Amino acid sequence: MGKRVALVLAGCGVFDGSEIHEASAALVHLSRGGAEVKIFAPNIEQRDVVNHLKGSPAEEKRNVLVESARLARGNIQDLAELKASEFDAVIFPGGFGVAKNLCSWAVDGKNCTVNEHVNSTLQAFHSAKKPIGLCCISPVLAAKVFPGCEVTVGQDKNIDGRFPDAETASAITELGCKHVCKNVNESHVDKANKIVTTCAFMCKAPLHEIFDGIGTMVQEVLKLA
Repeated sequence: MGKRVALVLAGCGVFDGSEIHEASAALVHLSRGGAEVKIFAPNIEQRDVVNHLKGSPAEEKRNVLVESARLARGNIQDLAELKASEFDAVIFPGGFGVAKNLCSWAVDGKNCTVNEHVNSTLQAFHSAKKPIGLCCISPVLAAKVFPGCEVTVGQDKNIDGRFPDAETASAITELGCKHVCKNVNESHVDKANKIVTTCAFMCKAPLHEIFDGIGTMVQEVLKLA
């Protein structure tokens, strides 16, 4: 029987929700790996709504669960209903919604707070020694919740202008965690904590390289499950 994996979304769209290509890549690789996937999102209001055509704020309100349902083709549940005992692993795609809706990193950086259901989900999987996969900005969730863990968000320097958010690595280090530099097509496995991370769109790279990097993350999560 395939591994049972929970996928946690943060809305729909890179600037205020989950990064669509990352969510899709994770789902494709999970499907290829024979996993049985169920999708979840917190039933909360988004921190903000961004007009993705103009890149500017929109004067409206949206719900994270409702927006995430777009990516899940309607087949989604409230994150409050997720039971770690029913799954072998959990994966969080990235996107600004992670830093805005799942936690307050976009506003508060390393001093952020983490949504209660996101925090309890991470704690439950970690306590059960079940793997946690995170990509793009999502590794900051692990850095905040599990001091001392190892993660990657790519590089700690803006090499050739490809890692414009390299300072995130320094913030992770300031939280007492170890940042491990990796290329976009690689992932890092923290074996002690069963946390697998890859940088995805934290790197300016061709889409297929980001897709491949997420593939390595998914493969490592399934191995650990």
